[in-house]
Amino acid sequence: MLQLAGLPLYYENPIGRLYEHPDGYVVVDYNAGQRQFSTFQAFLNHLENLLKRRGWNKMLANQRLLTPFSPEESHWIREQWLTVSHALQREMLAAVLLPQDVFARLSLSNLMQGVQREGVLVYRVFNDAQQAAAWLHQTN
Repeated sequence: MLQLAGLPLYYENPIGRLYEHPDGYVVVDYNAGQRQFSTFQAFLNHLENLLKRRGWNKMLANQRLLTPFSPEESHWIREQWLTVSHALQREMLAAVLLPQDVFARLSLSNLMQGVQREGVLVYRVFNDAQQAAAWLHQTN
């Protein structure tokens, strides 16, 4: 179970919430449902701003309720957010709680394979939030 009570909330919109974890990473808690592209972009831009502001390069992404990424979202993540917006940062580490939706899992897998090869993102997938947090804690 992901414990969010007591964590400082940095940003929230219909896509989800961004929390600042005292162990030096962002908790990205996605909502269920369809996404408007501009709202999705704003959400990830706020994530990037928080990472830069804190000097962090780690996140725990709770994608359990996530619906599949649209082609437009996948393209923007791969071509803009990870390669342009995040380009000045060091490699990002992401612990990802797998989506429940099998099509969202496939969408995530396809996206992650492309960005992992580019060397901007190291990620591991988990079913358990405590294991995900432990992995982030042991990484540098």
